[in-house]
Amino acid sequence: MATQSTLKGWLSAARGRLVSAAGVVAEAGTRHRRRAALTEQHRLHFDLLCKAMVDPALAAVLNTYEVDIAPEKQRQYLFANALYTNALYFHRIGALTRRELHGHLRIMCQNRIFQEYWAATQHHRESLPDSSEEAELGQMMDDLMQEQADSDTDEWWVVGAPPEETP
Repeated sequence: MATQSTLKGWLSAARGRLVSAAGVVAEAGTRHRRRAALTEQHRLHFDLLCKAMVDPALAAVLNTYEVDIAPEKQRQYLFANALYTNALYFHRIGALTRRELHGHLRIMCQNRIFQEYWAATQHHRESLPDSSEEAELGQMMDDLMQEQADSDTDEWWVVGAPPEETP
């Protein structure tokens, strides 16, 4: 027959496991809510971009470039933004590692229109806090663009070292 101190020890350990399990469940719920919020925000962002790509009057609201650009070019820039944002979204929800994101961004860097879009929006990224994830990922893209511009090889897929994955 268990002694009272043994029973108290067992109950204390059981209570500790329950508290720990509750913490894990709460953390999973928080991750799920964050992912759902990111999904909804991404959907809204994409819907707004689609409307602007179709309607030049709406696209004019998003024209924050430092030079005037033709409506067709602006639609292309909006689409480039949609592609870039989509890749970031997949990274943020955990569908792409940073290394995989690097590979997707490397491909985007090959397109002349995307390169123009990236240059035209440099001043947008300058307002981001340096410590933000978005600034870090933007810097990764800046580095890729520069490495590819400086490269003397036609094998673009080997230019730019992918980031190390953190466990």
